[in-house]
Amino acid sequence: MSTTLPSSDHPVTLRVMPMPADANIHGDVFGGWIMSQVDIAGSIPATRRAGGRVATVAVNAFTFKQPVFVGDLLSFYAEITHTGRTSVTVSVEVYAERQRLEAEVVKVTEATLTYVATDEDRHSRPLPPI
Repeated sequence: MSTTLPSSDHPVTLRVMPMPADANIHGDVFGGWIMSQVDIAGSIPATRRAGGRVATVAVNAFTFKQPVFVGDLLSFYAEITHTGRTSVTVSVEVYAERQRLEAEVVKVTEATLTYVATDEDRHSRPLPPI
């Protein structure tokens, strides 16, 4: 079930390797840890589009497709799929490069999150024009 990483025209947003503290005693990485990394990756294009602070307001979809193990190199690809007056919706795909003798790449997670642009007082604000 090996796949390939997305093409170079879709650049990686975040790359991280889970450590033993991120996993249970069997070496399986906690789903909550993966969710937090997805949120970080999704916030990067949202923050750029909003021109500043954003807050996560919804996790619209989140699917774990394969387990993640300590030592996997995770690549997060985040892309804006929709913008509203104050909100930015981002799709995130996560691929794991298994650290074995032969490189194996598998899609491990996909998610859709919505962020809202906020001001200094943490109130919603309109997105700036493009």
